[in-house]
Amino acid sequence: MSWRPLTLEDAPMVAAVAGADELALRGRPSQIQANDVDKWWERTDLESSSWVYEEDGSPLAFGWFELYGDIGTFIGVVAQGAKGRGLGAALADRGEVHAREAGSPKIHTIGLAEDTAAAALFRSRGFREVRRFYEMAIELDGPPGEPEIPEGLVLEEVGPEDMRAFHDALVEAFQDHWEWHAGPYEEWLEMRRDQHHDGEGPLWFLIRDGDEIAAVVRNETNRNGGGYVGAIGVRRPWRGQGLAKALLYRTFGEFHRRGVSRVTLGVDAESPTGATHLYERVGMEVESCMVVYEKVSR
Repeated sequence: MSWRPLTLEDAPMVAAVAGADELALRGRPSQIQANDVDKWWERTDLESSSWVYEEDGSPLAFGWFELYGDIGTFIGVVAQGAKGRGLGAALADRGEVHAREAGSPKIHTIGLAEDTAAAALFRSRGFREVRRFYEMAIELDGPPGEPEIPEGLVLEEVGPEDMRAFHDALVEAFQDHWEWHAGPYEEWLEMRRDQHHDGEGPLWFLIRDGDEIAAVVRNETNRNGGGYVGAIGVRRPWRGQGLAKALLYRTFGEFHRRGVSRVTLGVDAESPTGATHLYERVGMEVESCMVVYEKVSR
């Protein structure tokens, strides 16, 4: 057995191994694709903070580490057929070492809700479950409902000149989100610059109230087998007016126009704004659940 850092060229392999693990644990085909893995690695320095274990050229396990604010987070997957060989513990060892070296006061890791073996491993190392996140999806079998917003407000696509204000509105809207850490605008812009309009049409939308941006949504294509709602937020003074629902219908309408029938998003199961219930009201259903485990670093 040997190990090496992951590379961008490993994304298809990571998607395949993670997908096979999800199929075995959940009993249904995975929607994970290579470009989804690329998104997972946006904050990771693969050369210094990732690892893949191999035997005779076949991957047995892999993982990576990233900082989100000051929280050290590691992700790991052990391939089907390689479990029970101590690889999960080896991945956790590496993740915890990286977190300590980074000075993280807290360490997070994530597992499938169905993965009882991973849960037992994390508990044995002093982790506890702190949060659950749902992956929700809708299959569009026809045009969605028309967006409805209060009189005087305007729903429109995001232009290049809106980027700073869009970012600021999103940061403010997410201030109630669990463990939210807003990065610098310049870093965010570098990661998202080319996503708001991909040549086929707009992908990001906002709602204005005069000179103020009241609500925003950031969407992506080709994620989880279809369209993806990367972030949606309503600033506090404008909540309770149906603005998030209007942005979702506008989003669904754009994906339907493109011939994309499947749209997904991730949501905090304990969202203080009741987001899960909103998504259910527009026709989305929970497909899967991820568990976040936490350990206070010493």
